[in-house]
Amino acid sequence: MKYRQLGGSGAAVSNHSLGTMTFGTESSEEVSHAQLDLYAERGGTVIETADVYSAGASEEIVGRWLASRDRATTDGMFLATKGRFPVGVPAREAGLSRRHLRRALDASLARMGVDHIDLYQVHSWDPVTPIEETLGFLEHAVVSGKVSYVGLSNFLGWQIAQAATLARDRFPLVSMQPQYNLLAREVEWEIVPASEACGLGLLPWSPLGGGWLAGKYSKDQAPTGATRLGEDPERGVEAYAKRSRDERTWRVLDAVSDVAARTGYTAAQVSLAWLDSRPAVSSVILGCRTVEQLESNLVAADLTLSAEDLALLDAASDPAPADWPYGAAGIEQRSRSLE
Repeated sequence: MKYRQLGGSGAAVSNHSLGTMTFGTESSEEVSHAQLDLYAERGGTVIETADVYSAGASEEIVGRWLASRDRATTDGMFLATKGRFPVGVPAREAGLSRRHLRRALDASLARMGVDHIDLYQVHSWDPVTPIEETLGFLEHAVVSGKVSYVGLSNFLGWQIAQAATLARDRFPLVSMQPQYNLLAREVEWEIVPASEACGLGLLPWSPLGGGWLAGKYSKDQAPTGATRLGEDPERGVEAYAKRSRDERTWRVLDAVSDVAARTGYTAAQVSLAWLDSRPAVSSVILGCRTVEQLESNLVAADLTLSAEDLALLDAASDPAPADWPYGAAGIEQRSRSLE
């Protein structure tokens, strides 16, 4: 495992985080605890959860693991959770209001049996609540000692810039959690530059694109069996019908397969190592159903791809934006030479 600063903060975190969205649904408590044990044994430090994961069950499972392990193990963990969506409250009461976040944070602390969260993240932008109200609550949460650092999740570039500007000198806003992988590089157009400019470390979720980048799916046959898309082919942003129609998907998978064959690593390990190499990435979030999947994915924590392999993957996964504003014409327009 490697260790990095979390954004511009003084906190050191492992370059791979353990995501717990599967805990309580796709992974039993026994399997979840076994994943946490393995992750801690391998030097991992970031436990990434959210109140909405399994309607609170994920946080409860994490809490019981924290309570049942020795302090030498748990003291090294960097605990990150999120609030914004309805958990035990009507949907109209969710969001980033002071009222909802106060209740959400207190409930998260209770479920995990702790009095403090290392990183508290707002799970998505709220178009109803004034951003100043949200930031006012987050400032209070830090000052009160319930939270050490604050992060954003699923914000757009302009939203990141606005939040970071208003938070300056009030509390440590240190991270941004976006979807980011070889099949989802559009975040590089605005979200990644905004995060870098504001000193936020990236915590990418879905680094394997819902299993696509692990080489699970084929072009000529819809997925079946005990995989996420086998059980639900229309699942979320990685839905099979939509993604399989895009020729870029198969171009990326071919490139990943080529690098995997040449290096002797799996497609998943190659895809994770590529993401780990990207600018501003502090820690890649691994979300696994089984201990075996986690053990295999953790190999990538110490894998460094060659410049040649990275260039091949970059070229194959280029989302090819239109000429302006994100393509060649826009880049040229925004550049300036002093020669």
